Amino acid sequence: MNPGSRFLVLAVFVSIVTVSVVVGDECNEDINGVLPLPYANMTHMVCKPVWNSYVIRFSQTKDNVVTIVLSTTYTSGYVAMGFSKDGMMLNSSAMVGWITRKGTPVIKQYYAEGFSSSQVKHDKGELPLTNIPPFVTVYGGKIHLAYQLKYPSKLKSQPILLAFSARYPEHHLLSVHDDKTTINIDFSQGSSGSSSNSVTPSNNLHRSKTTHGALGLLGWGIILPYGAIVARYFKHKEPLWYYLHVGFQFVGFIFAVASGFVGLNMYNKFDFHAPTHKGFGITAIVLSVLQVMAFFIRPEKDSKHRKYWNWYHHYVGRIALFFGCLNIFLGIQLANAGTSWKIGYGFVLAAIILTSIVLEVFKLKTPNKFSASEPFPMDPVH
Repeated sequence: MNPGSRFLVLAVFVSIVTVSVVVGDECNEDINGVLPLPYANMTHMVCKPVWNSYVIRFSQTKDNVVTIVLSTTYTSGYVAMGFSKDGMMLNSSAMVGWITRKGTPVIKQYYAEGFSSSQVKHDKGELPLTNIPPFVTVYGGKIHLAYQLKYPSKLKSQPILLAFSARYPEHHLLSVHDDKTTINIDFSQGSSGSSSNSVTPSNNLHRSKTTHGALGLLGWGIILPYGAIVARYFKHKEPLWYYLHVGFQFVGFIFAVASGFVGLNMYNKFDFHAPTHKGFGITAIVLSVLQVMAFFIRPEKDSKHRKYWNWYHHYVGRIALFFGCLNIFLGIQLANAGTSWKIGYGFVLAAIILTSIVLEVFKLKTPNKFSASEPFPMDPVH
């Protein structure tokens, strides 16, 4: 196996391993052993990945007791989850947790009377905490804040503020956050008195998003691009390159179409509105279908129409890949998939670009070695 082939195999392996790590479902993470009761009882909790690496688990009893567990990656500073009537910081109440430099866990309620550190008062707020003590811990590089609230009536849709800072609170005074966001959560989905249909869609939507993203990333982000790389840089491996190219593109096409079906089902079943993402996806799949159709109507090598077919196959394939890869970026943004997906796809894309650069250098340095040998009878020119 020459250096170019070894590098291609290594790049494909790294890309697939990266995807397997990225698509790990945060909601399948077992943290029951990390938390005390009643927070460890997550059987009936709704789980929502909401922002970057933030995951919120919650449930609500018939007595309107809301149990909440907030999890996110943690290195230093504090993590905050606030409740607001209008989605703004002013007059909001928040649960804030951190681990001190000495390793002591701290979780307190804060009330935002203003925007300066001195106006954000600790041990004050309007959150109706129960007599179950709030809890905070760090495990596996993640911080987990857990607390219970008791409302006079069922808690429904609620604006939630999420914020963090890498700086530790000094004398319980919070520094200005490094980043923040506002989301809306329908806590009635976690009601034990509601039907199973009111709880399941949230988790089903998350699973559908993960499946859709994983299939799309494997198809459009890894298999199809590497199939194109094989066609460009391995024509000297007759006829192996051709079978590899067809195999890569066929498998990648299956993954891409499967991702599209999951996406359309999610679009219709969950009323998931993303017209641009849907449009790009349909465009990419239509172009890939045209590529498959073109395979069966390929002119003979000595046909005067063969060069036009070659141009068509070359450019339509590249346009389809462009829309597919662009749609991966768009999908990650729309799903608020978090840092792990962004970094993961960044690694995958970097591996593809680096592979192309290295193989292009090999091709320029040893042009005779990379040129095609005696033409294979079924050889489509790229």
